[in-house]
Amino acid sequence: MKQQPQPTPLAGITYFTPPHGYQLNGRDGRVAISWEGKPPIPLLEEDFAVLDPCGGPDYDMVGRGIYQALRLNPDCVDAAGYAALLKDAYPHIVSELGGQIIMLEAKEVDTPYLDRKISFLKIMALLDPDNAALPVEIARAYVDKGSRLSSMQFAVTCWYAAEKHLKTALDRNPGDHHAAYEYGEVLYVLGRYEPAAEIWSGLISLLKPAERARVEARLTGIRSGKVPMVPPLDYLTAISIAVELHHDGFGNDAVAIINDVLGDAIFAEQFPLKEVYYLLGTCYQEIGLLAEAAEAFKRS
Repeated sequence: MKQQPQPTPLAGITYFTPPHGYQLNGRDGRVAISWEGKPPIPLLEEDFAVLDPCGGPDYDMVGRGIYQALRLNPDCVDAAGYAALLKDAYPHIVSELGGQIIMLEAKEVDTPYLDRKISFLKIMALLDPDNAALPVEIARAYVDKGSRLSSMQFAVTCWYAAEKHLKTALDRNPGDHHAAYEYGEVLYVLGRYEPAAEIWSGLISLLKPAERARVEARLTGIRSGKVPMVPPLDYLTAISIAVELHHDGFGNDAVAIINDVLGDAIFAEQFPLKEVYYLLGTCYQEIGLLAEAAEAFKRS
């Protein structure tokens, strides 16, 4: 017999296996779902503490637990099954989820809110698995997170996650040239220049003028061998190390790393990260090189 995977441990969640014959009932009889063959129920710890183990959790307890479990980790074991239950039995939670995403789209968000946005979009993707637009939005959020100085320590995870979700989007809708354009950009950042060029070459005539000019410049560089000396992702990782060194008081080491990254003129031109120059200026200032600091600040 194939062993079932263990539930994903989640902070504040306790899993409960209901007794034989348990049925989820709610919404004045409009919900009546047998739990036979379904995974353990994630419950908030405070709900589990007052649970009647013989009768099982009520409708609200199950909804709260499933929603919180998916918010904490939309990639958890049995996530697709939990999302299907939300879709079938908890339309008000699905509606709330959509409202949360709209709210986050309407304003500039910092990294914690960006993480929340990614989780909400992943839940929506579980609810609507055929929607090719959702993995594109997830990928964009990952690219945003992986490009910010404040969260660049997650650059590797974020850019590879973006690649995965854009590939999913293109598998669902191969004709989406916007997703293909962004997929090529992610491959470029990962250092996969030839695959990026192959993708871009097939869609360049479909792009808007600004996108087309950017892609043409990229293609010219790839064909002539004028690309960053190492994959751009490696430089982003190096910058994240410089951030950590700066925070730990090792300004000289941070300056050395940043200048090494900016010494690659092709990368510095193609990825004009103004925050990096501000960081460089701050490091110079802290180690007493004021003229160098002023010059770096001018470029930020």
